[in-house]
Amino acid sequence: MAKAKILDTDQITRKLNRMAYEVYEKNYSEKELLLVGIEGNGYKVADRLAEILKKISPLKIKLSKIKMDKENPWAADPKIDFTEKDFLNRSVIIVDDVLNSGKTLMYAVKPFLHKPVKRLNVLVLVDRSHTRYPVKADFVGLSLSTTMQEHIEADFSKKGKETVYLT
Repeated sequence: MAKAKILDTDQITRKLNRMAYEVYEKNYSEKELLLVGIEGNGYKVADRLAEILKKISPLKIKLSKIKMDKENPWAADPKIDFTEKDFLNRSVIIVDDVLNSGKTLMYAVKPFLHKPVKRLNVLVLVDRSHTRYPVKADFVGLSLSTTMQEHIEADFSKKGKETVYLT
């Protein structure tokens, strides 16, 4: 299958910078913000976003990870590397690289559903607009309409050479 590059490292950086300012604008009155990256590329996007937010804002940024089976998220509860104290009455942003069907993000919110969070938002680098679940991203780097046969592949394996492909 042929790969078409849709975002290179510089474009990804510009999109993350823009989204960081949007996040700060929406959360300027907060003292602390919890970024929860979905294990894999979602966590890498969250890590980059945290670096930018620390440079542009006085917000205290706590970076955390959520582990789950993306293919069968209902098989087991997501595993989190933070405690309830980290998110009670705080603003939380769940971060992933690509919003496809919305299944992963739908199950990723589970740890927060029965606890009082101040605000819960979703941030994605690329939104494919093919959701089957009632999930939307509040912060989006790139909205891209694709066919159901096409796939978005984010490659964050080499720092400084991140790329997003359409396959």
